[in-house]
Amino acid sequence: MIDNDIVRPIDIIKGLPKVIERVPAIIKAVRGSRNATDNDSMPRCFEQTATRYPGNVAIYYEDRKVTYLEFNRKSNQIAHYLESQGIGKGDVVGLYMQNRPEFLICLVGIAKTGAATALINNAQTGKVLTHSLNLVDATTCIVGEELIEPFLEVQKDLNMGKNKVYSVADQDVMTGPGKVLKGFTNLYKECQNSPNTNLAVTNTIRRADHFVYIYTSGTTGMPKAAITDHNRYATMYTSINVIKNLNQNDIYYLPLPLFHATGLVACWGSILSAGASVVIRRRFSASEFWNDIDKYQATIFGYVGELCRYLLNQPKKPSDGQHSLKKMFGNGLRPGIWKEFKLRFQVPHILEFYGASEGNTAFMNILNIDNTVGIGKATLVKYDKEAECVVKDASGYLIKADKGEPGLLIGEITPKTPFIGYTQKDKTESAILRDVFKKGDAWFDTGDMLRGIGCAHYQFVDRLGDTFRWKGENVSTTQVENIIATRPDVSGCAVYGVEIPNTNGKAGMATITPQEGGELDFEGLLSNLKTDVPAYAIPVFLRIKTEIDVTGTFKYKKTDLKKEGFDTSLISEPLYVLIPGEKAYQVLTPEIKKGIDDGKYRF
Repeated sequence: MIDNDIVRPIDIIKGLPKVIERVPAIIKAVRGSRNATDNDSMPRCFEQTATRYPGNVAIYYEDRKVTYLEFNRKSNQIAHYLESQGIGKGDVVGLYMQNRPEFLICLVGIAKTGAATALINNAQTGKVLTHSLNLVDATTCIVGEELIEPFLEVQKDLNMGKNKVYSVADQDVMTGPGKVLKGFTNLYKECQNSPNTNLAVTNTIRRADHFVYIYTSGTTGMPKAAITDHNRYATMYTSINVIKNLNQNDIYYLPLPLFHATGLVACWGSILSAGASVVIRRRFSASEFWNDIDKYQATIFGYVGELCRYLLNQPKKPSDGQHSLKKMFGNGLRPGIWKEFKLRFQVPHILEFYGASEGNTAFMNILNIDNTVGIGKATLVKYDKEAECVVKDASGYLIKADKGEPGLLIGEITPKTPFIGYTQKDKTESAILRDVFKKGDAWFDTGDMLRGIGCAHYQFVDRLGDTFRWKGENVSTTQVENIIATRPDVSGCAVYGVEIPNTNGKAGMATITPQEGGELDFEGLLSNLKTDVPAYAIPVFLRIKTEIDVTGTFKYKKTDLKKEGFDTSLISEPLYVLIPGEKAYQVLTPEIKKGIDDGKYRF
């Protein structure tokens, strides 16, 4: 831990005036939470906002504007139509669409019927896409025209039977429904004559009902569907803006994917609460970011750490730091680039937070202190990274980490801090630690290492287990291993994350053992990976090894592999790299290795 990262009482005192200003709002939020009723669902929260701010712009997208009134009416039409088709409580509707207004409008429409929405990562294809839709027993799916091709490739493997599958044309469908591919029902065309009034059934939705399923990578090899109920969303709606302090005049630039909890729940929830406007973009663009901020006069933006690094990698301009932004909100801004980003771009308030889609513990940097995920009550326990397990005392209980020592973050499961879990009961149970400090207690295992840096503030250290984070996404090592291992030319493989200098997260690396007497088909391997895993999960580095060491329980020993990484001076076996912009793996030479270390290539 760097001494400068330690939070001292004087840092707390400096930040208190801004918090004191928010005391009336905090009291109001607490009272509102206490007075909440059981039917304060996500669509009810949305309808309240639309009633208060009907003429406010709800969504900016390219040169389009959608007001809250227009938004509510169109989502009502979609809801009435879906209800007429038998969609309601107990059903799951897949939403497979890129960022655009129709994503949010369809989401709210589905929610108004009482059905749950499966938020499908739009980078998913092949086996992963099939798994995600079948996992939640999706009744049907709404597919954006822009993603019809990958959907068609897996449609025959889906468990939807002959149910209608809906599509939305990739255009401004508020002015006309457009056309969709034959075989798909044009959702906007079918619903254009439906009523635009609020549905009566919406009032029957309860806070414990499921709102969305957000997919998170696990150690099983395929994504898990984390349950977000209406209670979780409504709680965020009433509380998170107390910290952000948005109002109806704020314009929130949100280049994050809407199928993620950060973008949809943590960011959009507070936007709705304030009656503010959101700017959404199809895909994040580092080169266009500041132009967009200026175009829309955005006052806040949502981020993940990788996004911030991309912005730092852009050539410096005299205009750096000249903008309308007052604050930024997100997670993953690491200490290595925090101060550089803050100094160069002059964003006054960095609202870094820590949380997880399914988690029951969270922190937020409400005092605007550098290099911290924020203030909160945390329980950190000792963890042996070599043995990859928690440390226990003589009585079999876990041991709390020492002050300043990195430890595994766990969250106690109580009625006030529940862990809802996943759609699969066994996956839910596997994330729970029992008899932690006493018989009968239960704690959620976050899988994240944090450390205390003073005054109840914490700093993120690392992600444990069989996942690593790259390009702002969690990558399941087992998922990638399973794809590689199915190839006839592969005997075995171990996938893990390795650090590339001046990047956030860890890039994928695969150590592969070819079949005895054979050679690895690099072209075929890459083709398989491109078909069956998202682009961010494709290993950047390959290591060819005749044998991979295993443990007594036949698990690959990855510790030494991770330490050696892609260091050509330590490794005698063949190494390969997929350089950005290239279409094939190539031999990793010492010269290319030096170029990577020097930042020549933009990963």
